[in-house]
Amino acid sequence: MSYSGEPIEFAAARLSGDIVETTERRVRDLGGIFEDKVAFRSADQDHIVYRVDSYAPVEPGTEGGLFFGVTHLMPGVIGREYYMTKGHFHAIRNRGEFYWGISGCGVLVLMDETRADRIEEVRPGSLHYVPGDTAHRLVNTGDAVLDVGACWPSDAGHDYSSIAEVGFSLRVLKGDAGPEIENR
Repeated sequence: MSYSGEPIEFAAARLSGDIVETTERRVRDLGGIFEDKVAFRSADQDHIVYRVDSYAPVEPGTEGGLFFGVTHLMPGVIGREYYMTKGHFHAIRNRGEFYWGISGCGVLVLMDETRADRIEEVRPGSLHYVPGDTAHRLVNTGDAVLDVGACWPSDAGHDYSSIAEVGFSLRVLKGDAGPEIENR
């Protein structure tokens, strides 16, 4: 898609307009990311776990361009694991990205290629820099939708397969006193 000058609207954590593309991920699309396979199989496979609204004013792969989006991650668990995004590295590994919390609460899981990891709390107004060479995933640890904005290079691409093969080095679980981190 090339820039056409068409306006988009950004309000109440929603992107709208003819040039906004929406992608939905349902439980059935997230096979392999939840550790409790029995709980995963028994979950409603049509249930929407997250939706991403994105605006791409330049063609994918355009060097120097930027994309903009908002992720809407629903509250819930599969087994004891909170709902999460698939997570990915960028196809061009050295590309960074910004995330910012709009509403809800959760964590951003970051992991480099050596599997060194960390988490950052995501809340309204928080700003997060995802360095290049870093896989990233959002986890909703609250009871409301977690809305997170993002801006990334239009040539970054997504590498989901590396994460699908080895997973992240930690999991965020629902505990009696709140979120618990489990290293793998």
